[in-house]
Amino acid sequence: MGKDKSSIKKVSLIVLLITAIFFVWYVSSDRHTPYTDQARIQGLITPVSPRVSGFVTRVNINLHSRVSAGDTLFQLDKRPFEIAIQIAEAEIDNSIQSVAAGSASVKSSAGKLGVAKAQLDRAQRNWDRVQRVMKENEGALSEADKDQSETALLQALEQVASAEASLERAKQSLGESGPDNPKIRRAIQNLEKAQLDLEFSTVIAPTEGVIESFNVDLGYYASAGQPITTLISSSDVWIQANFKENNLSKMKIDNEVDFVLDIAPGKIFKGKVRSLGFGVATDQTNKGGLPTVSDKKGWLQDPQRFPVIISCDDPAVKDLYRLGGQVDVVVYTGNNFVLNGIARLRLKLISKLSYVR
Repeated sequence: MGKDKSSIKKVSLIVLLITAIFFVWYVSSDRHTPYTDQARIQGLITPVSPRVSGFVTRVNINLHSRVSAGDTLFQLDKRPFEIAIQIAEAEIDNSIQSVAAGSASVKSSAGKLGVAKAQLDRAQRNWDRVQRVMKENEGALSEADKDQSETALLQALEQVASAEASLERAKQSLGESGPDNPKIRRAIQNLEKAQLDLEFSTVIAPTEGVIESFNVDLGYYASAGQPITTLISSSDVWIQANFKENNLSKMKIDNEVDFVLDIAPGKIFKGKVRSLGFGVATDQTNKGGLPTVSDKKGWLQDPQRFPVIISCDDPAVKDLYRLGGQVDVVVYTGNNFVLNGIARLRLKLISKLSYVR
């Protein structure tokens, strides 16, 4: 009986010791080698929208096609835009002709003003002569001669004023000459817009990536500003790992990271910490501009989690990324040989389990 009690006591002590070891390991690893399975692959998504409206006449892509920046995705009907260019070019010719006609009008008005001034000069000299004659001999000229000379002078003055006004109107109507003329500038701007619209009728890929959400065929009317497909950009893809708040105590930017992708079971990939989140949305905060992190719910409240951005520069790994794919992540915050070794062993086991998960 005493031996049985002694055996039970030894087993209890061993269980307590193992429990204590696991507790110490759990607390230490939670800070030195934090692990999470709440991680997803994230990336940049670009809705592809035409900048002009028109019917689709050519489709160069399929669902899940890989494209490079500048590749032609769709071609809209060019004919309306080519006609618009021809109209704009005709408007330029008309504007030039209009300006030329305006220049001729200015010249004509200037000529009339010159004639009016010459007539004024003649009338003024005639009036001055009348004044001298009348001063020297009052009876030398009749009242009719005096009135006729005065009337001619006043008419000449009015003709000069009228010619000057006509010249000013012609100048205002003409505006500046040459390319700076408002009519010519407006016609040139209309041509540039028409040429730009023609260029926009070819919908190109803004960046390298993969086509998603694609269901457009020939004859589809594409409206300006309305997305017709989605491009998942390959320019920047990252892992958002949601770590518990106490996992962040020793975590720093550029810490080494190991992670496992479900798409590649049995393999462990390396990355680094790019950035640490500084805020998340909660029920008491404004959700307009902060990321929302979904916690696992249990009978004990799970600590608040914050997003940690993980990056990997290996092109072979980026080919395996699928936006929204699940990832298991371990961050190494130091050079602790024992804890780092246990964390790698744990992740290796998880990578093997990915075969059946």
